[in-house]
Amino acid sequence: MISLALIETLRDVFGDRLQVNVSLKRYTAARMGGNADVMITVSSSSELEKVTRYLWQADIPFIVMGSGSNVLISDAGMRQVVILNRAKKIIFNPQSLHPTVWVESGVNFGVLARKAATHGLSGLEWAAGIPGTVGGAIYGNAGAHGSDMSKNLLMAKILHRRPTSEDKRHEILQEEWSAKRFEFAYRSSALKRQPNRVVVLSAQLRLNQNTPEAVQAKMEEFAALRRSSQPGGASMGSIFKNPPGDYAGRLIEAAGLKGRKIGKVEVSEKHANFFINQDSATASDYEALIRLVHKEVLKKQGVNLELEIELLGDWPE
Repeated sequence: MISLALIETLRDVFGDRLQVNVSLKRYTAARMGGNADVMITVSSSSELEKVTRYLWQADIPFIVMGSGSNVLISDAGMRQVVILNRAKKIIFNPQSLHPTVWVESGVNFGVLARKAATHGLSGLEWAAGIPGTVGGAIYGNAGAHGSDMSKNLLMAKILHRRPTSEDKRHEILQEEWSAKRFEFAYRSSALKRQPNRVVVLSAQLRLNQNTPEAVQAKMEEFAALRRSSQPGGASMGSIFKNPPGDYAGRLIEAAGLKGRKIGKVEVSEKHANFFINQDSATASDYEALIRLVHKEVLKKQGVNLELEIELLGDWPE
């Protein structure tokens, strides 16, 4: 629990950007999770940098949240400070031979893809249905339809906390990283493998010249594929990563788990790698169903599925 004294100190620094005892249900795609002791909302990459620097320098644990599309937050909530990233500036550079877009990390990725389409810029059609933010997409190397963030990212401006050799202190650096520095892998990056060391402030993405009509047609094609293969309703998207040479959804279905329920959470009948919050489900129900599915697939299919989502907050041992 964050102490009242610390809350008052943070309130003195951040003013009305700070909220206390905030329900996180409205900030997650699956519409579940407990309360955050403290939430600080930022509306620009410069504000994100200032808040991050302050918390790192004060050695106050925190986590940055965007749309909450790929996380399961415990019913017990979050004792860390939650930075709610609402930095949403977008600047297109469509005139050059190799067009680009500069975006702050809190920009919704799907919104960005649709805005690019109106400029006749292609390359992000695959992302039109992704509910997360640009920062989250870099962190988890989001992807769909045979493409992913690693193929679009040119560079990102980041804030990096790294240890020095003096008295276990840390230095905080603002740097520009090329895509190579992120060491992207399938649904992963260096940031995800070593969390809490880097915060993405903004990014520059590569695009291609096209026409609005052609880009829109490709997005509609992908949208039709999603509607035909993925369920609606409140979910976090894919729960498990696809193992090499196979699909998590196929393995879960083969284990006879389609339609399996715990509480108000159900393995989708349409796509078994999606778990649906039917109504007022708890995070504990969700986590219990994840454990059940993982156990049954390992037992019946011999495959140790790896989570694509992340579990955040205080969970029982």
